[in-house]
Amino acid sequence: MREIPFLGSGMKIFHGTENANIMRPTVLTLGVFDGLHLGHQRIMQTVVDRAKAAGAVPTAITFDPHPRAVLHRESAPPLLQTLDQRLANLEFLGIEQTIVVKFDEDFAAQPAEDFLSNIVYDRLQAREVYLGQGFAFGRNRGGNIDLLRSTGEKLGFVADEVDEVQLRGRRVSSSAIRKLLANGQINLARRMLGRPYGVEGVIIRGNRRGHTIGFPTANLKPHNRVIPRYGVYATATLIDGIWRKSITNIGVRPTFESDADPSIESYIFDFDGDLYGAVLRVRFLHGIRDERKFNGIDELKAQIELDTTRARNYFRHQGVKNMLALL
Repeated sequence: MREIPFLGSGMKIFHGTENANIMRPTVLTLGVFDGLHLGHQRIMQTVVDRAKAAGAVPTAITFDPHPRAVLHRESAPPLLQTLDQRLANLEFLGIEQTIVVKFDEDFAAQPAEDFLSNIVYDRLQAREVYLGQGFAFGRNRGGNIDLLRSTGEKLGFVADEVDEVQLRGRRVSSSAIRKLLANGQINLARRMLGRPYGVEGVIIRGNRRGHTIGFPTANLKPHNRVIPRYGVYATATLIDGIWRKSITNIGVRPTFESDADPSIESYIFDFDGDLYGAVLRVRFLHGIRDERKFNGIDELKAQIELDTTRARNYFRHQGVKNMLALL
């Protein structure tokens, strides 16, 4: 069982801004871009389109870790994606190079004017720079769109803000998606992301209860910090490059244990292979039910059979088949 790499070979990745191989001139955007949701996708599309028109390289600067994890650790949000997942999505969206800037207290203390002059203009030779609405960087968050525009007028680059995306009257944002996932609202989270939410991690050995009742499961130790609400979901699991239909339980196994750690266990339909030690990706497609405690193994097995039937019926819908084909 081989690990499917997240990144292809098209996008260049640089850690820091001093690498001599960074391509110039650029059309540039800056941000954390956690989740690469519809709002972020609009920004990336703007960068890619404008870079093509300007004969420049579509470039993203992304910060790692999240600024609040350094400046306000107690309120730092759990991230929807690992850095590798973020980079893979940037590549998929057409960004040709991404510069990962380590966010620390020294960087936070840097005046935004210095960053714009020394890095954005001199080193990256930015011809155009685009920000998402409300994004700011630098000391005291001084690097807002107003400063960017005024600096651009002085130095000779264009700066603009990309309109936010709204869905059902809600602003699409990473924080909104986190709340939706915490509430088990998988479908609306999927719409805001433009794809099903997914996690990836290593398959570890569990207690093998699933094998004893006819539903062997892959027990995932996730790399992602944001996990949907406890419950059962229709999912797709990536194995050897193929998205396979599956059903996934998230929870603490209350039928058997009272103080267990949360687990993610996937039963993969029509599959009988050894996955231990493999790195898998699971995408959450549809909620089936919340987690509950059952009166013994027979009642649990009957419920799993019902859950599996509901999931198989869900996968028969033509719209779901179309969605799976696009994963």
